[in-house]
Amino acid sequence: MRALAVLLALCAALWPAARAAAETVVPGLSQSRVAITANFDGSELLVFGAVRRDGPPPGGPPLHVVVTVEGPSGPVTVWRKSRRMGIWINSSAVRITQAPAFYAVATTGPLAEIISATEDLRHRVSIPRAIRSVGTAGTADAPDYIEALVRLRSAADLYQLREGSVELAEDALLRTSVTLPANLTEGLFTVRILLLRGGTVIDSASRTIDVQKVGIERFLFRLAREEPLAYGALALVLAIAAGWAASEGFRRLRG
Repeated sequence: MRALAVLLALCAALWPAARAAAETVVPGLSQSRVAITANFDGSELLVFGAVRRDGPPPGGPPLHVVVTVEGPSGPVTVWRKSRRMGIWINSSAVRITQAPAFYAVATTGPLAEIISATEDLRHRVSIPRAIRSVGTAGTADAPDYIEALVRLRSAADLYQLREGSVELAEDALLRTSVTLPANLTEGLFTVRILLLRGGTVIDSASRTIDVQKVGIERFLFRLAREEPLAYGALALVLAIAAGWAASEGFRRLRG
């Protein structure tokens, strides 16, 4: 009986701490759909949320937040150019298994300091971890190709690392914005919000955004993908019509 009483007292003492440690994130987005039109020049996505707790905030390591926005993934072939007889040509290539068309990471602090390498590998948070290069394991210089892909897409604003851009007020309310460039690939984009303490992910939540071409852009895109012969014939007809209209206009001006 005495041992049972001690056990019950210990559970009662640990219960508040267990309740205080429970933290979950409630995410929100400013928009759930992005329409790509002829004059689309980019958009700004607002990501916000709140940290929900069952008790008082736990002590120990500070709370950090990481927000990722990931576009559709697909295989990518990265070429290396070499100078041969005074001409730069594609000499070698590596095919990367999966790479997101768009990937942005926003954090409350330096990414390397707020997430451990193990958690980064498990949740694929950093840009290099988001790229799956299983098929390049046998290639000695595969990391150079992956680095080149990251560099090229970062220059095009398709890969973004924005450390310290997440605002976290009172360890409860979070907010950040991510710039979506004009050269987006249509498809479903996944937004993740991760809560971290001591380098470990304690909770995460995700939402999706539908990025689609609309109007005549959507029609031409689907026609080119699904009916390439009809698309080619239409392009040829339009080119002939434009050439004839230009020729007729010049003829009348001269006359």
